Amino acid sequence: MDWKDKLSFAYSTNPDFKPEEEDSNEPEIVPPSSQKLIVGIERKNRGGKVVTIVKGFVGPNDELNKLGKTLKTKCGVGGSTKDGEILIQGDHRQKVASILQDLGYKVVISGK
Repeated sequence: MDWKDKLSFAYSTNPDFKPEEEDSNEPEIVPPSSQKLIVGIERKNRGGKVVTIVKGFVGPNDELNKLGKTLKTKCGVGGSTKDGEILIQGDHRQKVASILQDLGYKVVISGK
């Protein structure tokens, strides 16, 4: 425990007192082979523009951002990661699905 961490609790006269360890709320890294991702498109609330959405990712936000960046780079388009979903500009369902399968994820393509 760092000295800065000790500043956040009050002094105790109990000789057996030990500060509680905080649990991390970040989910653990789940291997790609045990994840099932859903790739679909959405047009609503986007001014008529189509967005490819990847749902179902389980893991920390850092890993989600890395995966999103990989998909955006390989598709050559923009996008973002938000609320546990990856948004890719345009209809790239087939390309995104094949990239995810190459990375070891189980993929389901939804939509028309």
